[in-house]
Amino acid sequence: MMREGESYRVGLTGSVAAGKSVVGRRFEELGAFRIDADDLAREVVAPGTPALARIRAIWGDEALTADGTLDRAAMRRLVFDDEGARARLEAIVHAAIAERRETLAAEATEEGALVIVDEIPLLYETNLAEGFDAIVVVDAPTDVRAERAATSRGWTEEEFRAIDAAQLSPEEKRARADFVIDNDRDLEALHRLVAETWDQVVDAARRRVVDDPGHPS
Repeated sequence: MMREGESYRVGLTGSVAAGKSVVGRRFEELGAFRIDADDLAREVVAPGTPALARIRAIWGDEALTADGTLDRAAMRRLVFDDEGARARLEAIVHAAIAERRETLAAEATEEGALVIVDEIPLLYETNLAEGFDAIVVVDAPTDVRAERAATSRGWTEEEFRAIDAAQLSPEEKRARADFVIDNDRDLEALHRLVAETWDQVVDAARRRVVDDPGHPS
């Protein structure tokens, strides 16, 4: 339940290369306070952060570039064949992201944000779905997503299939969602679907306010 003074929290996720970021940016343009997990993943390991200090304490200077930033390619090599090391790295980064996400959400709520959209690629896979008032899933046919991944990310067909297979299936994500946005046409059609979903989300958020007699209107 939305408690007094709280914003309506929406988890935005979807299949690989389905277009989550395009949808997230459009929600932001329509009035949402947007929190992008990918942006946070870079922010929390910037030089001077506690997370980067912990990574360096475990893996040493080999984890850093010459200018003191996280060497992502080196880290992939360091944890690739070591499940325990990979789990330690993920625990450090995920905890830092979660803390920063909640700090940003609290600040947005203080500023009166009605809707906060958290863009989280692995929302279901990291068991975060229960923390939201609603879940929006962005999806597109597999062949469309594979083509987008090749064009925008330079992935091979094999790379796309491996990453896609490692995530929860699109069918399961759709079944568990409150809203599904199909991004299989042009940008104009996508924006129309996002706007329709946004209207429903805002209506739900406002109903929560009306239904809570203690909530300031």
